[in-house]
Amino acid sequence: MPTIAFVVFDGFYSMALAAQSVFEFTNVELGEPFYEMFNVSVSGGCVRASSGLTVLTEAIDDRVFDTVIFPGSNPADVGPPLAVLDYVRRSAETARRTASICTGAFVLAEAGLLNGRRATTHWYYAHDLRTRFPSVTVDDDRIFIADGPIWTSAGMTAGIDLALALVENDLGAKVARAVARNLVVYHWRTGGQSQHSALLELEPKSDRIQAVLTYAKQNLTEPLSIESLAEVARLSPRQFSRAFREETGQTPAKAVERLRLETARLMLEDSRHTIDQIAAASGFADLRRMREAFIRVFGQPPQSFRRNARAVTS
Repeated sequence: MPTIAFVVFDGFYSMALAAQSVFEFTNVELGEPFYEMFNVSVSGGCVRASSGLTVLTEAIDDRVFDTVIFPGSNPADVGPPLAVLDYVRRSAETARRTASICTGAFVLAEAGLLNGRRATTHWYYAHDLRTRFPSVTVDDDRIFIADGPIWTSAGMTAGIDLALALVENDLGAKVARAVARNLVVYHWRTGGQSQHSALLELEPKSDRIQAVLTYAKQNLTEPLSIESLAEVARLSPRQFSRAFREETGQTPAKAVERLRLETARLMLEDSRHTIDQIAAASGFADLRRMREAFIRVFGQPPQSFRRNARAVTS
């Protein structure tokens, strides 16, 4: 039976414990215990999270776990106890997998486990991780990354995606998808998915421009000309173009391209669709134009995103 240990210390982010539900419902889906979970800490007893939640833990000892997961905390606060860092190093030698959720990547990096590896963390702290640990290749635009036996995830709810990927790694995609459905996870994000949402990043200030973006997102296969978008906003094309740029900092054409790229990028993680089908479904006129847009914005063609997504879950 694979054993999963969550290693916590005072001030940890309690949101990371949401990942435990993935393993719990995997047992439910299988109809028998498969995973066994433990909360452990340096001294055992009650450990207080940053939210004030108190978690009862067992003391760290010499027990070997299959998978050891390190939740994060605010890296600007006092770091994890030295005993935790020592345990990171010791447990990594015996565990099949070592993982971090959110800023737990700082714990792994401090212990030296991320040297020479690719890793991710919450986008807000990615620059700090990159600066403090230059030997780590930080990719702040990934939901999770598996580099050998070391797994790292982005912030907050990305821990659920990481846990689902661990389940898939153990039991296959069919079981992981069933667990995601039971958890009412709207969209199970694979590792290659961006942490960022184009709709959120554009941040329109008015309902009028927000309505245009929502309309564009829902109608990507349409031409989405300035005239048609201006009609949604109930403005003249000139007024609309000016208002759109003032509110989002981008032209309507660039914003529509970002929405199409985001949609195509998500679909590339689903191997059931061919790249030609993805180009059509995301509103690109043809594969050539989609490829050009990918290289211009991301620096690599669509095929690379598909290969990376498959490599993460293989």
